[in-house]
Amino acid sequence: MTRFDRFFGLKAMALVAALSMTAGLALAGDNNVSANQILDALKPKPVTRGLSVAPQADTAQQAKESTFLNTVRNRATRSLSMGEREQIAELAATKPKIDLEIQFDYNSADIAKTSMASVQALGKALSDPVLKGSTFVVAGHTDAIGGEEFNQGLSERRADTIKKYLVQNYGLNGSDLVTVGYGKSKLKDTANGANPINRRVQVVNMETKTASK
Repeated sequence: MTRFDRFFGLKAMALVAALSMTAGLALAGDNNVSANQILDALKPKPVTRGLSVAPQADTAQQAKESTFLNTVRNRATRSLSMGEREQIAELAATKPKIDLEIQFDYNSADIAKTSMASVQALGKALSDPVLKGSTFVVAGHTDAIGGEEFNQGLSERRADTIKKYLVQNYGLNGSDLVTVGYGKSKLKDTANGANPINRRVQVVNMETKTASK
């Protein structure tokens, strides 16, 4: 092989490596999801009752959940007590949900341009007849960088921003969206508090229809 051939061979390999790396970064940076993915994740679960659970018990539990949700519906996010936030988290644990890696501008509640596609997909999904009219929890989470009080307030403002966007741009009923902030108290990656995946918005289908629906 001549020096000329070796030179162009090395250049070609370098170009392929560079293109591969660029493609990998593009895929890694694209965390947007489609409306169909959100819809599938939030669809109500099929009703399955064990032999030991009576229908009356299910009905009583649903009534209890509905009563609690009505106490936090239309409430200002910052007005929720720690106990109420934890009760929402407890109820949400068994419901259909999805974590959306919606990014915001640094130390801000403004949605980053790179995440607008996910927010718009969320609006389309929640407007679908399958989901429309259900009650949803929109929960804001931050990473572990910064103080607890600051992150708590930031997560609340970010949840409120998502709700405002959905109401204004997709005509969703504000009373169907319960917003809550958890700051850095519920990290997705507890081993690495600074991991960007901790900065997310979780949407939960509480499987409760408003009375007007």
